[in-house]
Amino acid sequence: MRVLAAGSLRKVWSSLLAHFPQSVETHFGPAGLLRERIEAGEPCDLFASANVAHPQALLQQGQARSVVPFASNTLCLTVRSNALREGDDWFTLLTRPDLRVATSTAGCDPSGDYTQELFTRMGEAGIAVRERAMALVGGRDSAPIPTGKLAAEWVIQSGQADLFIGYASYAPELRQINGLSVLNIPEPINPRAEYACAVMTPQAENLAEFLQSEKAKAILQQAGFGV
Repeated sequence: MRVLAAGSLRKVWSSLLAHFPQSVETHFGPAGLLRERIEAGEPCDLFASANVAHPQALLQQGQARSVVPFASNTLCLTVRSNALREGDDWFTLLTRPDLRVATSTAGCDPSGDYTQELFTRMGEAGIAVRERAMALVGGRDSAPIPTGKLAAEWVIQSGQADLFIGYASYAPELRQINGLSVLNIPEPINPRAEYACAVMTPQAENLAEFLQSEKAKAILQQAGFGV
């Protein structure tokens, strides 16, 4: 079975497949770019996306058999620790003009789309943040993230930006890295990322069913996802 899966699922995917009896070949990448590859004819039995829109588009085009939701996520803010001032929170950090803000690439990567939604929910303050924000990962021409590094870790430690907006499922791991601090973004400002898979062929139906199982939900929750 051949799977194309959102990059944010990379770390949890092997744990999930350890409890799935069939052999699965998985390729990871930004979900928007994976959808384009499928539309261009790349073979795929199941497409696991970090949003519902991409699988739904394949369903409407007649390429997918069904769309199955299986997980959720939210956003968090990772910042260079020595940039923090007393009393800072996620909002004061994002609106400080002296800090460089990095994001994933909207359109190519759902993380970037959710971040744009965050800016909209911030109201007038979000307009200036959107103008300053730099899409440094997840795009067609983005530099590859070094193996073993998280996007926020690499972008900040390499000096490209002072803070990064990304998925909250990475927060526990990011909090263990010296020099980085992670701040939560509260509801209802924080968009909810809905993960869904497009079942492309009959042989992928068992995997889609497994992703909705109680065992899979427990693994996803342990890895920082909502279910």
